[in-house]
Amino acid sequence: MSRMAETWIRLLGPPRIESPGASPPQPRGRKAWAVLAYLALQAGGTGRSRTAGLLFPDAADPLGALRWNLSELRRTLDGVTMAGDPLRLEMRPPWRCDAVELVGPGPVPRPDPYSLNGQLLEGLSFVDCPVFDSWLADQRYRLENCAQSVLYESSVSAMASGDPRQAAELASRALQRDPFHTDCNAVLVRALVAIGEHRHAREHVSKCANLYRDELGLPLPPEIRTALSGAAPETDPGIPATVATVRSYLDAGGASLSAGAVDRGLDQLRLAVVLAQRTPDRHLLAESLVTLAGAMIHQAGGRGAEVADFLHRALTAESPSAVAPRAVAPSDKYDGGSPTAAAAYRELGYLSVQRGVPDRAAGWLDRASAAAAGFPDEQARVLAIQGMLASDTARYGDAMDALTASAKLAREMRNRRQQAFSSALLGRVLLLRGELDLAAKTLDHALEWIAAEHWTAFEPFVAGVRGETYLAAGDLEAAAEMIDRSWVMADLAGDHCYMALAAGAEARLFLAHGDLAAAQHWVDRGMEPKPWYLWYSARLLDVAAEVALAARSERAEEVVERLGALASRSGMREFVVRAQSHRAVLGDETAAQAVPWLAKEVENPALTAFLAARGQL
Repeated sequence: MSRMAETWIRLLGPPRIESPGASPPQPRGRKAWAVLAYLALQAGGTGRSRTAGLLFPDAADPLGALRWNLSELRRTLDGVTMAGDPLRLEMRPPWRCDAVELVGPGPVPRPDPYSLNGQLLEGLSFVDCPVFDSWLADQRYRLENCAQSVLYESSVSAMASGDPRQAAELASRALQRDPFHTDCNAVLVRALVAIGEHRHAREHVSKCANLYRDELGLPLPPEIRTALSGAAPETDPGIPATVATVRSYLDAGGASLSAGAVDRGLDQLRLAVVLAQRTPDRHLLAESLVTLAGAMIHQAGGRGAEVADFLHRALTAESPSAVAPRAVAPSDKYDGGSPTAAAAYRELGYLSVQRGVPDRAAGWLDRASAAAAGFPDEQARVLAIQGMLASDTARYGDAMDALTASAKLAREMRNRRQQAFSSALLGRVLLLRGELDLAAKTLDHALEWIAAEHWTAFEPFVAGVRGETYLAAGDLEAAAEMIDRSWVMADLAGDHCYMALAAGAEARLFLAHGDLAAAQHWVDRGMEPKPWYLWYSARLLDVAAEVALAARSERAEEVVERLGALASRSGMREFVVRAQSHRAVLGDETAAQAVPWLAKEVENPALTAFLAARGQL
């Protein structure tokens, strides 16, 4: 049976309907395209009245105008259903939509990275619908970020699958969008070295050095220069490459890391990978690669292309029979049950959460959850990262469910570190929702387990959040004690994420005291480390905006715009609302109209109280 020809709804770039060998009818009018795009990106559906008010605010009969546009869409999209209240868009073959596939968490079909061109509804303007125009701007940030991530991930997958030429091509496409993307530059350099174009690789490194210096006033990121060499460590030729020797190095590396000898531990794990590559045991290689990647992420702050490459290579090794079509590596297709595969998917999801690409993170974590079936210890870890993702995107009910389930599994498995981690994240959610008594109890338990485990590396996070819980409850003295401890421990460890968290807490503390100069000092200190985990950056920018507004600073508008762009790009829905709230305080009437509309999508009593106090609901 021949395959049915696909018909595409193209919402990226100038919107159009495409069908091979045919000229399909096109929806008439920009509002019809707006309805289609809005429904396509509302996976859970949306109320008819809400949609009508959003897109036809000045119509005499907004619901009638919506019905007419839905009729127009049904006329041209035979086989696409738009019905019900809430309205939902459902597509059946042969229909596909580029925007839906770009943000969808499912494993297949995935978007072709070569087709990712243009903005959402490019060329269309909706100044007569200011709230929809604001929504559209947010979604354009979101989809651009997602497209960039797909190109980056596909380039890493191509390297892991042994196709450096394709990796170079995909990385180059990504760099056309963002020439400062450190990881894409590193992938391109590594790919050029792999195909023997050493002169081209050196020239690109020099070009990057000039670009960073001239445009940003920054030195070349070390990851790009390191990519020129990146040689695997040498091993004693007398060491046999056997399962026993590999496991010996894995055990030694784990022991070194536990003792705090991070560099030594990483060297031992790298040697384990080198030896595992010489054995026929592909699962052992996958396990070694995941162990090394996990150590780099959680012990050495590794977040770049090298770590992602290890994880993709692990998935390729774990599923050697997977046949990968162009631009789709085995890591996009493997769905077997395996704790090693689950860990690799989980770490890829964790990296995407921290990079602020929630749509991609959800896909990795869905695959991690499937692969972790039957392995409760790994299930607890996956649930914790799913809870982190839900919290970052202001889906607080989902976050509490996932984190509670994770802590329960960890308790059953007697894994106190995981129990502390999941409980600490749950405490953060409770703080954000203003449930202070329960947050305090949860965080105090986490601190007890951290002390029992001597897990000082994680203490700055929990101490900082606990300090903010005291602060929100009005106990400034106890807040200062915990927040100061969080800063000192984060600073001593050099952990950029926790430094940003603690600095933001210090700024809130001094803002509560009315000391705006000290609050600004801590904002500035927090901005310096540039954390990998972008949620910390957004939270710091939020308090920076509050400080700037209180001080009537000229920097207020710039800070608010930075917060809005980061929140929109990263799907941080509560920070999107808070950025619009700050804009409204600065006199932006469109933002003032958007605030109550956007706030209805975030179920958070603390946010509602904040906006009500500003008279914005």
